[in-house]
Amino acid sequence: MRPVRDRVVRDKPAGLRRAVRSATLGLRMHRRWMVIVTVLCLGLERLLAAELVFDFGPGQVDRQPEGFRSLLAGVGTPGQWRVIWDEAPSELPPLSQKAPVVSRRTVLAQLSEDDTDERFPILVYEPLVFGDFTFTTRFKTVRGRRERMAGVVFRLQDERNFYVVRASSLGNTFRFYKVVDGQRGPLLGPEVEIPSGVWHELTVECRGNQIRCLLNGRELIPPLTDPSFVRGRIGFWTKSDSVSYFADARVIYTPLEPPAQKLVEELLRRYPRLLDLKIYVVPSGHTNLVVVGARDRGLWGASGGSTEAKALREGRPYYVPQKDAAVVVAPVRDRNGEPVAVVRISLERRMGQTPQGALARARPILQQLEARVNYRSDLVE
Repeated sequence: MRPVRDRVVRDKPAGLRRAVRSATLGLRMHRRWMVIVTVLCLGLERLLAAELVFDFGPGQVDRQPEGFRSLLAGVGTPGQWRVIWDEAPSELPPLSQKAPVVSRRTVLAQLSEDDTDERFPILVYEPLVFGDFTFTTRFKTVRGRRERMAGVVFRLQDERNFYVVRASSLGNTFRFYKVVDGQRGPLLGPEVEIPSGVWHELTVECRGNQIRCLLNGRELIPPLTDPSFVRGRIGFWTKSDSVSYFADARVIYTPLEPPAQKLVEELLRRYPRLLDLKIYVVPSGHTNLVVVGARDRGLWGASGGSTEAKALREGRPYYVPQKDAAVVVAPVRDRNGEPVAVVRISLERRMGQTPQGALARARPILQQLEARVNYRSDLVE
């Protein structure tokens, strides 16, 4: 006996049968395209993703790691963040069952034992602002009489506005909360045993306004939705007299386009005879200029040269004659007249080009740029 579905379709008029077959085929094709588009999107997301591995290497022992800034939320004394030696899980899997699972290597430590209650030392990574990301770190709570906590802050705006997820070995809790204008929101998360003196893994994933928090690979807090902060910096967190260590910290993230890049592309469209335009700033926690906007996006992060450094330091423009271009390197001033960046303007070279003529040609471009820069953050955040 034929299946009922076949009999029903057979008994329908020919035009209706064709319409049913067409709709079924269309639905199948739609599903196939949905799968293809999903796969392409996932592949594109992986292609566009970048990875940052934090450097707590031996060259930074007994000092605060480069690129980080110490902040304090609440009251008390600032944290004492140092790179130290400790026994930590090996970064690479063991080659054999007899190979040691831990090794002596450098880790990040918060060592201050000020037991002020509402004291939250934070070490924030300054050079980058993150939107969508996955941040993973190992941590170990070591000692503390009042508290024994370790955690991470993310989408941090300043010490009064951020998200935090933290683990407590004395309270045996894993909690998320947010701080807005210095006011702490509700604590969300379960009670769970978190032994002290043992390495654990903490992961935070942000996609848009969706937040996931995992402890040792387990999603103990249900997925969260919160629109308070869509981007910000990330860092490490402790409380009160907690002495805590961190290791193997890394971020996989979708790079945010610096606002400077949009300005570059806008000016290149407005001035078609402009051969190239590069904008340089000194990232927070660093001392050298780097590219944050250029015709060639592959130059993001490239270091500036001695002329760019001199233009920023002395606050005046320089003419750099080249065979095929007239190049002007000039400081970019904020609304207070302070040099906060440097621009390298490459113009078509003219016969008999003089330094004064090149500076005059570059001036309208520089003025357009400075009109959009009230603060340094207008270029990088």
